[in-house]
Amino acid sequence: MVVNPNSPERPYSLERTRNIGIAAHIDAGKTTLTERILFYTGMIHKIGEVHDGAATTDWMEQERERGITITSAAVTTEWWQRTEEGSVKLFPEEKQRINIIDTPGHVDFTAEVERSLRVLDGAIVVFDAVAGVQPQTETVWRQATKYNVPRLVFVNKMDRVGADFGNVVAEVREKLGANAASILIPIGSEDALIGQIDVVNQKAVYFSDDDTFGSTFTVKELEGDLADIGKAAYDELLNAVADIDDAVGEKFLNEEEISHEELKQGIRRATIANKLVPVAGGSAFKNKGVQYLLDAVIDYLPSPLDIPSAIGMDPENEELEIEIPTTDHAKFAALAFKLWADKYVGKLVFFRVYSGVIRKGDTVYNPRTRKSERVGRLIRIQADEHKDIDACFAGDIAAMVGLKNATTGDTLASEGYDVVLEPPTFPEPVISMAVEPRTKVDQEKLALALARLSEEDPTFMVKTDEETGQTIISGMGELHLEIIVDRIKREFKVDANTGAPQITYRETITKSAKGEGKLVKQSGGRGQYGHVVLSVQPNEAGKGITVENKTVGGSIPKEFINAVIKGCRESTTNGVVAGYPVIDIHVDILDGSSHEVDSNENAFAMAAIFAMRDALKNAGSILLEPIMAVEVSTPEEYQGDVMGDLNRRRGQIQSMESKGAFSMVRANVPLKEMFGYSTAVRTLSSGRASYAMTPSHFEQVPNNIVEEIAIDRVA
Repeated sequence: MVVNPNSPERPYSLERTRNIGIAAHIDAGKTTLTERILFYTGMIHKIGEVHDGAATTDWMEQERERGITITSAAVTTEWWQRTEEGSVKLFPEEKQRINIIDTPGHVDFTAEVERSLRVLDGAIVVFDAVAGVQPQTETVWRQATKYNVPRLVFVNKMDRVGADFGNVVAEVREKLGANAASILIPIGSEDALIGQIDVVNQKAVYFSDDDTFGSTFTVKELEGDLADIGKAAYDELLNAVADIDDAVGEKFLNEEEISHEELKQGIRRATIANKLVPVAGGSAFKNKGVQYLLDAVIDYLPSPLDIPSAIGMDPENEELEIEIPTTDHAKFAALAFKLWADKYVGKLVFFRVYSGVIRKGDTVYNPRTRKSERVGRLIRIQADEHKDIDACFAGDIAAMVGLKNATTGDTLASEGYDVVLEPPTFPEPVISMAVEPRTKVDQEKLALALARLSEEDPTFMVKTDEETGQTIISGMGELHLEIIVDRIKREFKVDANTGAPQITYRETITKSAKGEGKLVKQSGGRGQYGHVVLSVQPNEAGKGITVENKTVGGSIPKEFINAVIKGCRESTTNGVVAGYPVIDIHVDILDGSSHEVDSNENAFAMAAIFAMRDALKNAGSILLEPIMAVEVSTPEEYQGDVMGDLNRRRGQIQSMESKGAFSMVRANVPLKEMFGYSTAVRTLSSGRASYAMTPSHFEQVPNNIVEEIAIDRVA
């Protein structure tokens, strides 16, 4: 057993390393917060604003033009906690390394959040102090829960009119089911926001409004109403921790004094165990509250040593688990979580090291391809800047150059180390469009561009329509495809035409039915014979296609069963209603017959396809369309117009809620009806409303629209 997991060469110990992500709904202030963190930690010396297109982590041209984050950006910085008199910090005067990933908030780029959270140890989830819990916030929260990522909450924009810290904390508890506890309470709000109450240390922190951009602040004792608020919050926090943490709980029950340091250690243990979510409030844009949030990151979010060791699988036996210890002294194991085509260095493979050390020039083994490749360069990423490094250690996040065969989700390991880490999972695309080069010269360049972009982005898919020969690109939404097309033109210099976006519909069945398929061909020599009888029935939603062999007596020889299963699955790529993929059905292979000479795998695969088509025609096949959960924030005077418009779009209103002078209207609306909605909602509200939508579920298409969709499909 290795007592000290740190290699003597590493610049920062594992205990002093934090890997965190910043995630939230679009426009909650993630990138602005990241910019302040980089400024206060000394990595940058001038604050760049998102609205000016000057934020460090929004480095793509498309991000700067639109004022949104599109791709997750990684940066590394350093922070040390300054201890004021009378306050307690768990890691005083120790410089810490913080690896930060700033993630997108738009639903079209949710894959960037997914793969980032897969490799991070902790996260700051940012909330708008006016809007509270929004649709994409719920998605981000579910993603963090899926990967068991400990969280801090930062209630941002406390300077906005209508900001309400207490309301957001209540919503985090009610809507997200989180055990939220306030650790840094804003002093004042809107124009009167001046500082924070440090609940644990029972201090008041006042931030300056001078030209130091909030770098200077004053710490004072709590007095008057602030003392009452601070005491009530302290008691609530202490009770919350005592209910969770054994060490604090025992002292609490015995009515023994609990020091500030003991309480902080209890908060840390509870946060890392995902039983408590500390909440801080402030305003990144107004430079208030970020430094103490950074202290909370160090105090409460885990180092790589504080979380359980990663668990891998043996590629030969998926039931055999392999523990990957968090130490520099073990075999190298890392997860490639992102690919990026850089115009200067080529293919960058972003990776998180779980154990061991990798050095420039080393060879890494990929268990998926069973091949080894040499690492040409190791790079520490600072947004769009690259810094060459000689080695990466356990817990590090970096990028490597030189790997040609790696893809997102691959495990990279020491040679001969057969272990596979769990890759991130990604949603299916919901929208498609045709793209074609304008000239023959562009044809080859377009193919190369699409191949590189689909390699980078697991939610971007490319296929060729067999009937029309068109190249079809699919993604998560209009904006996603718009950005892809823009990158094709700018980065790859390809002039391309695009067709109107098309919805990715699905088909399923509503009842059970039997089908029979037979292929009999005689052509003077060896013929073709296959015969299959099967039944289909509806499957549970989300279960996909399942096939079970129920033949008896060898009616279909065993060697042809796999061919029959393959034929059954192949037939589900084109349904009988409008030719869209079939989902959520169960198939039982019941019977069949064979010929001693003429039967083969191809014949049985074709017979299975015929039998499936026969069954689907009799199984009440229906067309399904993607339904979006839409949330519109609108001034109350436009609420009626907004709701009327959603109803005209076949929307179903789910709820309405008042937040100050604004109304939040939530509805489920078919994606087909949401094209061009951004323009429509601005027109309806004189530019004052905003909206967000996330994929919700699939639902049956009304009969009067099915024929229209089928005609469009043929056209």
